Amino acid sequence: MKIMVVGLGSMGRRRVRLLKQISVDFEIVGVDSNLDRQKQAKEELGIGTQSDLEKTLVDFKPECAVVSTSPLSHAAIIENCLKHGCHIFTELNLVSDKYEENMLLAKEQKKTLFLSSTFLYRDEIKYVAEKVANTAGLLNYNYHVGQYLPDWHPWESIQNYFVGDKRTNGCRELFAIELPWIIKTFGEIKSYKVISDRNTQLPIEYNDNYLLLIEHINGNKGVLCVDVVSRKAVRNLVVYGEKLYLTWDGTPLGLKEYDYNNKAEKNINLYASIDKQEGYASFVIENAYKNELETFINVVNGKGCTEYTFEEDKKVLAMIDDIEAGNSK
Repeated sequence: MKIMVVGLGSMGRRRVRLLKQISVDFEIVGVDSNLDRQKQAKEELGIGTQSDLEKTLVDFKPECAVVSTSPLSHAAIIENCLKHGCHIFTELNLVSDKYEENMLLAKEQKKTLFLSSTFLYRDEIKYVAEKVANTAGLLNYNYHVGQYLPDWHPWESIQNYFVGDKRTNGCRELFAIELPWIIKTFGEIKSYKVISDRNTQLPIEYNDNYLLLIEHINGNKGVLCVDVVSRKAVRNLVVYGEKLYLTWDGTPLGLKEYDYNNKAEKNINLYASIDKQEGYASFVIENAYKNELETFINVVNGKGCTEYTFEEDKKVLAMIDDIEAGNSK
């Protein structure tokens, strides 16, 4: 299979590295207009690189395109790759530009349009979702996701990549990561109340922290706190009800369940091995990124199905628009 990875920043290189793990038979080429990124990809990953997307589409004739550029560039790249007959894997788009057009184009071309939603492929989230689905009675949850924005890419200024843009800001990305699995786990959202403001002096033009009180259609309730303020990178979840008490600190070894019969907490270990890259927070592991790429390849080959669609994401992005506007529902 011939695969083109568009964008050779940290995420694009991650995708290349994982694709090489999945199959040594993949022919992979990277595309990036930045020559330094091309050089880094060649040295780290041993792949061929190009600067011109159109030329690569014509000359290399990839079967699949992995779009790992900044979010505002995704729509046009996806459209171009679909027109050249590529199956598409894309990182989070964060905006719904050309969603209708590209969904229609993918259908006409009979090509896969696959959207990353990494947490839906994470073993801890699958475990939580299964426990919630099989627990009688209503549940509540408290969930805090926070990380200081300058720590996301300490090697570059906030203004130099997408989190500095109001349309693709850091809090918006966190919502886009978390809401899909929250909705699939606890149910469609019936209503929510929003509190947000600025707690920092960061050079950004958007609110840096949000608190949501959420009510789901089925009666489950939750408090979701999202911010780019927390000096310690955190992902702390508590799920509780009469028949269930779960906690998770976001790390692969941090999932715990309380055995209320024996009055004891037990660790839930789900991984035979953990793939972790140096320099990332403790809750960032490679396993789920690999799982979703494997699912994409299977879907392209006519096996299985995606966990998350553009149609679902369009609804989530509309909800994030309302949250950012301060519109409670």
